[in-house]
Amino acid sequence: FFIPELKKASKRVSCAKRYKIQKKVREHNRKLRKEAKKKGINKRPKKDLGVPSSAPFREEVLREAEQRRLQNEEEKEKRKQAKKEERAQKRKKEKEGATKEAEPKVKKARKVNSQLHDVSMVIDASDVLIEVLDARDPLGCRCPQLEETVLQKNKKLIFLLNKIDLIPKDNADKWLKCLQKEFPVVAFKASTQIQDKTMVSLIKRAACFGQDCLSNLLTSFYTTSNREGAFKVGLVGFPNVGKSSVINSVKGVLACNAGVKRGITKSMQEVHILKNINLVDSPGIVAQDSNPAPALALRSLRVEEGLESELQAATTLLKHCDKTQVMLQYTVPDYRSPLEFLTMFAKKRGFLQKGGVANTEQAAAAFLADWTGSVQRINARSCFFVAVKFPNPASSISFTSRGPTAGLLQVTEIRVKEQEPKEEEEDGEADEKEEDEEVKEFM
Repeated sequence: FFIPELKKASKRVSCAKRYKIQKKVREHNRKLRKEAKKKGINKRPKKDLGVPSSAPFREEVLREAEQRRLQNEEEKEKRKQAKKEERAQKRKKEKEGATKEAEPKVKKARKVNSQLHDVSMVIDASDVLIEVLDARDPLGCRCPQLEETVLQKNKKLIFLLNKIDLIPKDNADKWLKCLQKEFPVVAFKASTQIQDKTMVSLIKRAACFGQDCLSNLLTSFYTTSNREGAFKVGLVGFPNVGKSSVINSVKGVLACNAGVKRGITKSMQEVHILKNINLVDSPGIVAQDSNPAPALALRSLRVEEGLESELQAATTLLKHCDKTQVMLQYTVPDYRSPLEFLTMFAKKRGFLQKGGVANTEQAAAAFLADWTGSVQRINARSCFFVAVKFPNPASSISFTSRGPTAGLLQVTEIRVKEQEPKEEEEDGEADEKEEDEEVKEFM
């Protein structure tokens, strides 16, 4: 059978219908013009007549007009970029909210209680306590509550100034003289080459400094104690000061888990190093919430526990740094706020999101890694080191220490904080909202 093809319908209309449509369109446009005229809205922009050639100061006027035009375009581009960043942050928050569930407060409280219990057990079980201090900020790494508890229990305390290779030599000499007035001090540089138990001792000795001095000091304490059993030496201090790295360096093998990430050590661990001498590793001391914001950003685990974002911690540190030194160290131009610095830092490192938006969160994480990791950049202000290579003071960022950091050593202090009224939480939420509004106004 033959099936004829169907023809498409014609778009032609009668003249009467076409004229009728055109008439309605004209009436509609006339109505819109009348309404716009009543409201005083003129769609047609006024034509720029320009500057007459005979006008005085014609070139200056044209130059000012061109500057205003460029400034308006720049502001428009900034607003567009800010909207992009806001949409990117909104998408990220929605994604995190969908994938990551909030950890219960009870579970976090249990973690803190277990850390406090382990630190207290290390203090009670040890004959000598070594407080490990980060040489970049020794005063900020000291815990008055810990030192008072050790002295009350009639136990000996030693300061171990770790990471001395990250500060200038003059700073290390001054800190040693200052700390020796109170307790014995050992300058130390932990080995970063220990990987497994098959390591060669020559490599270990070349990378580690202060091991012999510490071993001799502990041996003298053991001989004077007249103790028959094992002589236990506990290492205590805030997170990321290098307690586990010190034990690995003295032992010569990877006996304890260590790394740049804070809070790796979760429980106490006893390691045999010398005849009848054992070193006891412990979790980091929990910092009190009453400490200044920079101390909490450096000494606590608020970022790891999800109580504070990396962007907030980096912003806190940038507010207390010398802007000129930060600009020279990271080779960035002048900036007006920490957020602007992180934006430039992210673009320089290539931390970009979809659409070319700067990933400030990733830039903040990289900036914090310079402070918590082994980078020769930061030292707090306040000669016998031959095997240690010290950094140049000009390549460092000076950071004014806020004094000793208050720590928690008893579980009862946590319980009292859990019973605080909810009004304080509401006030804290209101403060966070105000900070968010300030950031949006800047953007």
